[in-house]
Amino acid sequence: MKKMSRAIALFVSLLLVFSLAACAKPQPAATQTEPTQSTAAENTAPAEKKIVLGFAQVGAESEWRTANTKSIQEEAAKAGIELKFVDGQQKQEVQIKAIRSFIAQKVDVIAFSPKVETGWDTVLQEAKAAGIPVILTDRAVDTKDESLYVTFIGSDFVEEGRRAANWLGENAARLGLKENINIFELQGTVGSAPAIDRKTGFEEVMKKYPGWKIVKSQTGNFTRAEGKQVMESWLKSDKDNIDVLYAHNDDMALGAIQAIEEAGLVPGKDIIIISIDAVKGAFEAMIAGKLNCSVECSPLLGAQLMQIAKDVLAGKPVEKRIVTNEGVFPAETAAKELPNRQY
Repeated sequence: MKKMSRAIALFVSLLLVFSLAACAKPQPAATQTEPTQSTAAENTAPAEKKIVLGFAQVGAESEWRTANTKSIQEEAAKAGIELKFVDGQQKQEVQIKAIRSFIAQKVDVIAFSPKVETGWDTVLQEAKAAGIPVILTDRAVDTKDESLYVTFIGSDFVEEGRRAANWLGENAARLGLKENINIFELQGTVGSAPAIDRKTGFEEVMKKYPGWKIVKSQTGNFTRAEGKQVMESWLKSDKDNIDVLYAHNDDMALGAIQAIEEAGLVPGKDIIIISIDAVKGAFEAMIAGKLNCSVECSPLLGAQLMQIAKDVLAGKPVEKRIVTNEGVFPAETAAKELPNRQY
């Protein structure tokens, strides 16, 4: 009897175990709705390091330079590049100090528009030793060691001088000028690349015209105020001897126009005026008949500079010399072209 009771008890126990197993629902394999700490670290890409660009500007001496600065600042923001900007105040020593500051801050790239061509080798060697690439914008430097900079972006200043002289040669008769032409030249900053090259290009073309003569040539430092001042001085001594004014930039030409008007002469007629830059103020003067021609020199280098900075840091090859595309604008085209000007 006892054996039977034990058998019944064992049977009941087994039946209970199987019943519980049958009632239990199978659990699905565990799924991860959130990554574990190690997986999250693997899936999170490191934030891309922001490029830091140190830029030493010449100054704010003209409409052109103001537009150039604006282009660089706006395009740096668009490109996501951190810009450390210093206004050189038209002083080479301020620019050199800025470049040394950029080196100390360990920026990724240094760019600058040199006030003059010479005197940069020492600070550029310091940048090279620090492993920081240098990009020249708008103006070149005079150095025997071209490894001190990666590339130079900007206009062909010699060609701008040629274009100014060629336009004069092609239009002299129409403008009422005779074979013998007395030219007064307002130069840019002494020692600067545009002043040197724009003079070189103009005089190169002059060789085709033996009757042309540069009677006086003086710097106006690319500013409207000094352009006016120099022109006032010339008008006191040579009022009846000036056939053509060749100004190395529009701002000096606009200052000279003020002086010419104050002297009782008609700019653009009594004195033919050719300048370089093609800023809005020049187009307005051409529309008013006070300026005869402006050769373009675009300040909108910002986008190009930012892309080159990225390419250089990515190890991509870049051209040693990158020239911007530009044109020549005589007064007859000014009204149509003015709405298109961005500077």
